[in-house]
Amino acid sequence: MEKGIIAWDSQDDPMNPRSIALLISQVIITLISPLASSIFAPAVANAAEEFGTKGSVLKSLGVTAYLFGYGFGPLFLSPLSEIYGRRIILSLATSAFVLFQIGCALAPNFSSIIVFRLLTGLGGSGCLTIGGGVVSDLFEPEQRGLAMAIYSAGPLFGPVLGPICGGFIAQGAGWRWVFWVLVIVGGTFTLIVMIFNRETNPVIIIQRKTNRLRKELNRPDLRSYYDDSNNQQSKTAHFIHRLTTPFQLFFGSPIVAIVAMYIAVVYGCLYLLFTTVTEVFQSGYHWSEQISGLAYIGLGLGFVAGQTVFGFCSDRVLIKLKARNNDVFEPEMRLPLTVPFSLFVPISFFWYGWSVQAHTHWIVPIIGLFPFAFGLIGIFGTLQTYIIDCFPLHAASGIAAITVTRSFVGALLPLAGPPMYDALGYGWGNSLLGFVTLAMVSMPILFNRVGSKLRKRSSFQEATSK
Repeated sequence: MEKGIIAWDSQDDPMNPRSIALLISQVIITLISPLASSIFAPAVANAAEEFGTKGSVLKSLGVTAYLFGYGFGPLFLSPLSEIYGRRIILSLATSAFVLFQIGCALAPNFSSIIVFRLLTGLGGSGCLTIGGGVVSDLFEPEQRGLAMAIYSAGPLFGPVLGPICGGFIAQGAGWRWVFWVLVIVGGTFTLIVMIFNRETNPVIIIQRKTNRLRKELNRPDLRSYYDDSNNQQSKTAHFIHRLTTPFQLFFGSPIVAIVAMYIAVVYGCLYLLFTTVTEVFQSGYHWSEQISGLAYIGLGLGFVAGQTVFGFCSDRVLIKLKARNNDVFEPEMRLPLTVPFSLFVPISFFWYGWSVQAHTHWIVPIIGLFPFAFGLIGIFGTLQTYIIDCFPLHAASGIAAITVTRSFVGALLPLAGPPMYDALGYGWGNSLLGFVTLAMVSMPILFNRVGSKLRKRSSFQEATSK
């Protein structure tokens, strides 16, 4: 205060949020948004039939248009949360998510479903990327692994629960009620979050404290600890700079770009599986629309197991490596787990693909999906936490760079699924993906070996010292 710099009063400053309840509130809304990404998958055929829509590409767009919204939304929602605060931007984004679900429910044709799905994805993307910032705000590096395991439940369980819920709703009440259920549940959770959520962004909290003290003490010289005294930009230039932070991180930080592309390919394979599982079990195993969603149970159990292992091991490995390094923390201490997790991903493509091709008992391909989910959640959680550790003050923008990349790949890759499987069959089609993901095991090895060098080449590294 004597130097005119305003910061936290102490480590236990009551203004500094450290509440697990704030993380739980984030998890609640982050479950509904990813669930909405896939809940329409079992019902899309019914809607297409009602509107006389033909063609597998259009039907796939009915599901994946949501992910295009995921691709565009984080580009402005994440940096806005770093400029104006997490709470207000999250509230606006989730409100838009709920309102556009009404448009889907009342859609007069299939094209309008695609458009409204895109718009709901825009709003629904807010919780995904802002949530990464909240984890950075609330927890120290030694606690972020477990926190990220809890937070990651939504982005990964949601898409698995979606088809299960969607199948029962569509068969029992019709495809429009899929969206009405999202309106009711999403609206309720959004209201709860708006009422009980608090601002967690330390930059915003300290800036508000600084503004208050300037008035109370009549000291216009006071400035926030997070202010850059060397920044001579105008307000407009500063705003544009902050708004383009996800692009700057992606194109200016090699480690962010490489991590984003690796996650995108693996995540795209997840949605490629989503587009085939329903068809496989409805056509190949003659399951009803209502029951076919249960085929995703193998993925769900894999996510539970992977999340448990990741949550248990991540922080423990980091703490041990930090102790060996004279108690000096390095973000790369998060990375060793990525290698064993990545080895599980290719297994599922060979197992699932050839068991379906051979038309084995239905339990065999369902179990075959387990290793993929187990590996995916370990990769997803570890690498996202790593980016948060690298750029804590720009965590939301860092996660935005990853989310945008994986969302576009997740939206586009499934469009190639039908022609690929028509040409190669489920056996060789999935084997092709298996060979690709097997070759990509080299990427986590690369992260471990050169991650530190690539990270230090980023101009944003100075932010980690704050």
